[in-house]
Amino acid sequence: MHFPQFRHTSLIPDIAPKAQQSNYKPTELHLNWMRNIRLKIALLGDAGVGKTSLRRSFMGQSFATQHLMTIGADFSTAQFELEGDSITYQIWDIAGDQSLSRIRTQFYNGIKGALCVFDINRQDSYLNIPTWINEMWQHNGQGEIPLVLLGNKSDLRSEGSVSLESAEEYARQIQDSMKKRYKITYLDTSAKNGFNVQEAFEALAHQILLTID
Repeated sequence: MHFPQFRHTSLIPDIAPKAQQSNYKPTELHLNWMRNIRLKIALLGDAGVGKTSLRRSFMGQSFATQHLMTIGADFSTAQFELEGDSITYQIWDIAGDQSLSRIRTQFYNGIKGALCVFDINRQDSYLNIPTWINEMWQHNGQGEIPLVLLGNKSDLRSEGSVSLESAEEYARQIQDSMKKRYKITYLDTSAKNGFNVQEAFEALAHQILLTID
């Protein structure tokens, strides 16, 4: 397995490479100490890897069998409780079509973290991960920020798929290359059956909260 290659930039060196919206209603006592935190996050990755389906699954919406291309970016909000805090996600689903690269850079400004998605059955989408990470870090106004790496469509895993071990090792290499010491988590996901979808969004929130505590 060949790891995706990062292009050398001033940001990072070359390296080799069910869910439903919470119905929780806090008590008045709980509200006295619960923090209300709004986080702008982005879903990144090539067209067709399942970013919109992951967002829909996290929002408790039905799985769409036909792919509809996101134009520029799509936006939605979700609220959930994590570690005693009330989290409101502003989820920016960034278009994966490279012809829209100039349009989408405006949506990166102010994001606090990102879910970077590839299709485990499409090597090209895996090899393009460095391009997405560099683009996001260059245009968010903050440089390196927390991210979670997701190998989507795990329900279709086959012998030729990107292996779990390779993806986990790649996540460790990204982590080791960063100047800021964020933990980079890798998760297999399936937007179709909901596998690890909630866990992915919560893992990102956890990493972001560590930066603001």
